[in-house]
Amino acid sequence: MEILLIHSVYGVRPALEQAAGRLREAGHEVHVPDLFEGLSPADMEEGLALRDEIGTDELLKRAVRAAAPYSDKGLVYAGFSLGGAIAQNLALADEKARGLVLFSGTSDLPDDASAEDLPVQLHVTENDPFEPHDWLNAWYLRMQRAGADVEVYRYPGAGHLYTDPDLPDYDAEAAEATWRTVQGFLDSL
Repeated sequence: MEILLIHSVYGVRPALEQAAGRLREAGHEVHVPDLFEGLSPADMEEGLALRDEIGTDELLKRAVRAAAPYSDKGLVYAGFSLGGAIAQNLALADEKARGLVLFSGTSDLPDDASAEDLPVQLHVTENDPFEPHDWLNAWYLRMQRAGADVEVYRYPGAGHLYTDPDLPDYDAEAAEATWRTVQGFLDSL
């Protein structure tokens, strides 16, 4: 499977490279674009400020350029937090998308969104401050209405970027459960 894996507001960092390595070891071809063009924020606040400085439209353009060489093959789009929101937008705009894997990040859907039979997995924690229950419930219903085949996995007790071992949010048990589930999902595509 060919995967475009998009970083969070922390940029390309060791945990992202470890995630890509994990997927490569499972036999997937993984592309990791650097939408921050070499900048690595030290913390969430700095990352959010950089996101705002670059602008979401520019980040989306950079992601489209990164996906372009591979999209004809039918990509699986995946991303962490901000990267999940960007991956979702790319997948919904790509008729050849093979799947969508979201780690702690979603995006709003336009009323006319179409994701007919797109396999989607969302992995999120129970008390994620960036993905509250009401938002996720509405997101789920809108994705289903768009035609996506959506699975949502919620993990108790973990933090927002719980798969990143270098952050205080890290939860080893939830991260391992996530990776097992993601691998099963990718194997089924």
